[in-house]
Amino acid sequence: QVQLVESGGGLVQAGGSLRLSCAASGRTFSSYHMVWFRQAPGKEREFVARISRSDSTTYYTNSVKGRFTISRDNAKNTVYLQMNSLKPEDTAVYYCAATQYDSRWFRNEYEYWGQGTQVTVSS
Repeated sequence: QVQLVESGGGLVQAGGSLRLSCAASGRTFSSYHMVWFRQAPGKEREFVARISRSDSTTYYTNSVKGRFTISRDNAKNTVYLQMNSLKPEDTAVYYCAATQYDSRWFRNEYEYWGQGTQVTVSS
């Protein structure tokens, strides 16, 4: 089992940057596929970016490609989301999540979730 704690959210002006961190408990962080989702008020939760456990292959939703970068540091048990050129439509609560299972990874499904961190982008 793993516990996830997000940090790094805040208020930023459009065009600015933030780096979110997700710290994981336990000693097997490298065995988890990791992901960032977000949920804006009144909207469904949406996938943002994910990174595989083996070769750190990354995937992004189209709206953040070229602006956001997901990365992981297995020595620090942490996954990051570097967000540049932020837009008001990026305003949401950002959640990290994890799965140990390739089958769930392929379906973009995750069994462990953090509590979320608020990102607000002002225009």
